[in-house]
Amino acid sequence: MNNAPINALLEDLKNPNEGIREKATVELWRIWFHQKGAYGLEIIEQSQVYLDAGEFVKAETVLTELIQDQPDFAEAWNRRAVLYYLTERYRKSLQDCQQAAALNPIHFGALHGIGLCHAALGEYAEAIHAFRRALEIQPHALINQRLLLECTSRLS
Repeated sequence: MNNAPINALLEDLKNPNEGIREKATVELWRIWFHQKGAYGLEIIEQSQVYLDAGEFVKAETVLTELIQDQPDFAEAWNRRAVLYYLTERYRKSLQDCQQAAALNPIHFGALHGIGLCHAALGEYAEAIHAFRRALEIQPHALINQRLLLECTSRLS
């Protein structure tokens, strides 16, 4: 990926103007979903159809096959992490979020997911760390600010 446009979008995430931040967020998600072109996008979309229909095994199967075929596709790992989180398999979700973040260190969605998994597991210090990392990239994300405060209060 060309870093100049990505770097500009990352700077836009820090802009005080909400509209600019939203456009940057949408564009980063678009880039991530399209990393593997139409092939990867089609499979991710199919997995979402299965997920929405409650067909979790089918969703997991297509995502796992995509990951096996394209192990460097961060969004495939992230989508499977979402599936695992929604089905309360927090350790598996955490592992996939960590893999997505390893492949794409600026993936604020994966960092948010790491925080959610740690919080669900009662690992509040680790959750705080993950939410702080996400906020370094997307400092105006109110959900991460709120979750950071909630996890901090649970440690008190």
